[in-house]
Amino acid sequence: MNRFVSIILTGLICLVALGQFVQVITRYVLEIPVMGLEESLLYPTMWLYILGAVNASRENTHIRANVLEIFLKTPRQFCVLAIIAEVVSLVVGCWLTYWAWRFTKYSWRVWKESPTLYIPTFYVDVALIIGLVLMMVYTAYHLIQHVRQLFVEEEQS
Repeated sequence: MNRFVSIILTGLICLVALGQFVQVITRYVLEIPVMGLEESLLYPTMWLYILGAVNASRENTHIRANVLEIFLKTPRQFCVLAIIAEVVSLVVGCWLTYWAWRFTKYSWRVWKESPTLYIPTFYVDVALIIGLVLMMVYTAYHLIQHVRQLFVEEEQS
């Protein structure tokens, strides 16, 4: 699984970087802008952002500002703080997932197309709901792990 995710993310990064490189060379060096290149780069860029966030959720490596950890002393306190953080993340994430689902239904119904290439924007919009659902799955998984850890620590005390 790690290898598959790594290959997908690396491929998307390379695709976006190559597209940006071509755009800079053609627009600023050759002074011949490529019509639709920015538009077509929207798709891999959005998927890269969303799948990168899913990967951070999977690895539990999101950027955090845990100021409270300075005042905590015991592993149990750290575990309780992690549980609170995961519960808050899950509540907010489920709320966002609900709105993303409504947006996805709207996007499916309207079926907008990009202005130059006429590519359906649904394929970009659907990344949001897929990404949020996967992030909520990983957040719930980490919450369960922290709760198990808390019970194991209590049994050992």
